[in-house]
Amino acid sequence: MQASTLGRLSPKPQRSDYDVVIIGGAVSGSSTAYFLAMNPDFNGTVLVVEKDSTYKFCATTLSTSAIRQQYSNPINVKISQFGVEFIRNFHDNVQVDGEAPEIGFHENGYLFCATDAGLDIIRENAEIQQANGADTVLLTPGEIQERFPFINVEDLAGGSWGRTGEGWFDSYGLLQGFRKRARSLGVEYVDNEVVDVVREGNRISHVTLKSGEKIACGRVVNAAGNFGPGIARMADLEIPVEPRRRSIFIFSCRTPITQKMPNVIDPSGVFCRPEGSMFLSGGVPDPDVAIDPNDFDVAYNEYEEQIWPNMAHRIPQFEAIKMENCWAGHYDYNTLDHNAIVGPHDEVENFLFANGFSGHGLQQSPAVGRGLSELLTYGEFRTLDLSPLGFGRIRRNEPFLEKAVI
Repeated sequence: MQASTLGRLSPKPQRSDYDVVIIGGAVSGSSTAYFLAMNPDFNGTVLVVEKDSTYKFCATTLSTSAIRQQYSNPINVKISQFGVEFIRNFHDNVQVDGEAPEIGFHENGYLFCATDAGLDIIRENAEIQQANGADTVLLTPGEIQERFPFINVEDLAGGSWGRTGEGWFDSYGLLQGFRKRARSLGVEYVDNEVVDVVREGNRISHVTLKSGEKIACGRVVNAAGNFGPGIARMADLEIPVEPRRRSIFIFSCRTPITQKMPNVIDPSGVFCRPEGSMFLSGGVPDPDVAIDPNDFDVAYNEYEEQIWPNMAHRIPQFEAIKMENCWAGHYDYNTLDHNAIVGPHDEVENFLFANGFSGHGLQQSPAVGRGLSELLTYGEFRTLDLSPLGFGRIRRNEPFLEKAVI
């Protein structure tokens, strides 16, 4: 691809046909565009269609911006390992004329706290993680308290801590890094919206934009987040993905925690990590139901009924806290197995999915973008086989499940 200047985005594409049209310019779409542009074997044209280039309401910018390797499936461990490697070398990977966004990677780790009911699971998971190169350490309650004396361990049977390769970072910086480097290498972004995906037999022929243009395309990548199911339905395709609300709360604490604090995952499902001089926390709603993709109302009741009680129990210093800020974001939630759908449809092969990440999209975006770019360039995965996340399991109704810690 040829380099281009980074000028103001236009609502209209420069041409009427592209080799690849990516629907959705947030982190998954922009990662795919980036890896296509970086690949010297790819000589095609790429159009990224993003209906809101401010990214004010996209899952990328509203996420908690974290990455972990503590999964029970080796493929998810490997996906995150590449993500960590990419983040550690972020400046060199995305710099344009020597400049790159700052992403401030805090490599404090995740600490999964387990009761007796979850102890065997964290042991099994840790064996898989360690066998695949993750720096996961099993801790007894005494070892947890020794390392993290602010944690109440009275009802815990143990925990697993990602000593390195886990933490949190600036999600918007990651997105902008992908986007700016991709644009500098010739990827075209437009402020527009896909309102129709035209299918002729088992092939997508073109997409129609809200501004009226019809864009012929060799292949289409659906990276539209919670609007992804609607994009699929335009082509008479279905995926089991729906929007789920996640309310996030920032609070201050009267008594500071002076030790280095990981992202603490309580057996209740509530998590908490530092956010500057304050703390960021959230949990899983009960009930956890589908919502309108345009609904960003915060579930304030979760703070009083779920966040504060569980965090005050796990970290007694949080008895005296004050909510300082909050927002609501969305998971594009795969109801089959809570894992991403990556790769082509089994019949409409020039329609590729990057959907249903269920809260893992940000951390998985480097590996998924690289994988999709390989499919688009070579017709196969070459570095990391992501086929277990393919559409085939959706068709067969065979979940690719993760073992949860309780």
